[in-house]
Amino acid sequence: MENHTQDEELKAHLLSTDEHFRTLAEQHARLKHQIEEIEAKCHVTPDDELEEQRLKKLKLQLKDQMLEIIEQHKHAGVA
Repeated sequence: MENHTQDEELKAHLLSTDEHFRTLAEQHARLKHQIEEIEAKCHVTPDDELEEQRLKKLKLQLKDQMLEIIEQHKHAGVA
């Protein structure tokens, strides 16, 4: 649990101090919203499904980039 709290504190620190990290987080949030909009549709078309998969892959790439930045800061001892 303590590790999770430290990760959240580091994430908050990066959001307030690292422009690149903040941009990634904003893009991640936008993609999450777009995915939720597709999933909320009553009738999802095959095109919607393809778009949803594309957005999920992009969202995962952004998350991986954010996690990489967090890990770099952890190993550098910056919190």
